[in-house]
Amino acid sequence: MRDVVDHMEMPLWEHLEVLRWTLIRILIAWAIGVLTSFMFIPSLFNQVVLAPSREDFFLYRFLAKLNSYTSLVPDFLEKPFQVEVINIKLASQFFIHMSLSFWTSLLIIFPYMIYEIWKFICPALYDNERIKIRWAFVFGTFMFFLGCVVGYSVVFPLTLRFLYTYELSSFITNQLTLDSYMNNFLMLVFMMGIMFELPLLAALFSKLGLLTRTFFKKYRRYAIVILLTVAAVITPSSDPFTLMAVFIPIYMLWEMSAWLVKADDVPEE
Repeated sequence: MRDVVDHMEMPLWEHLEVLRWTLIRILIAWAIGVLTSFMFIPSLFNQVVLAPSREDFFLYRFLAKLNSYTSLVPDFLEKPFQVEVINIKLASQFFIHMSLSFWTSLLIIFPYMIYEIWKFICPALYDNERIKIRWAFVFGTFMFFLGCVVGYSVVFPLTLRFLYTYELSSFITNQLTLDSYMNNFLMLVFMMGIMFELPLLAALFSKLGLLTRTFFKKYRRYAIVILLTVAAVITPSSDPFTLMAVFIPIYMLWEMSAWLVKADDVPEE
C-alpha cells in the first residue's frame, strides 16, 4: 500500500522520467532484436515465410491425407501447387529484408515490452488491481500470438492457394510478385493476431459497463451472419470447407467473449 501512495505522490516530471527510461529500454531491446533478426532473415524467409508457397507445407499435407478419408476437402487443394514468386522492383528484396527484421524483432520482444509496461503501471495499482491487470496482460499476449499462429497456419495458406490456383482463363499464367506476397502475408497474419484480442476488449468493455451479458444472446444470430461475411472476405472461396476453417476460430472468439462478459457480470458479494 505504501508503494502505491509513494508512486501516486511522485511529481509529474518523475513519472515522465520513469516512462522515458521504460521507452528507452524497449527501444534498445527492439534495436538488438532488429540487428539479430537481420542475420537470420534469409533462412527464416525460406523456411517459414515462403513455406505456404510450397506443396509440402504441413497444412497441405494434412489436407491431402484428410482427402483420402472424406470428400469435404475443396477441389482447389487437389490441384498442383507451386507458387512462382518474382521481384519486379530493384530495391524490394532489400526493403523486405529490413521490414521483416523490424516485424520479427517486434514479435520477439513483445512479451518483454508488455513486461516493461506492466512494471511501469504496477506501482500505481492496489493488490487486487494488480492481479486483474496481470491476467489481462498475460491473456492478451497469449491471444495475440495464438491469432498470429492461426493466421499463418490456416488463413494465409488457404487464401494463397485458392487465389493462386483460381483460373479465369487457361491462357493466363499466374505469377506472384514479392511485394504482393508479403503484403498479404503480413496483413492476414497480424490481422488475425489483432482479431484474437476481441475477448480481452469485451471483458474490458464489460468492466466499463459498456457491454452486458445479454448483448451476446440478443445479437448472436446477427453476429453469425456478420462473422460468416468476414470469413468470406478473408478467404474468398466458394467452398464450405475453407469458409468454415476461417469462420470457426472467429466464432469461437465471439463465444469466448460472451463467456468472459458473463463471468465478469456477476455482482460481487
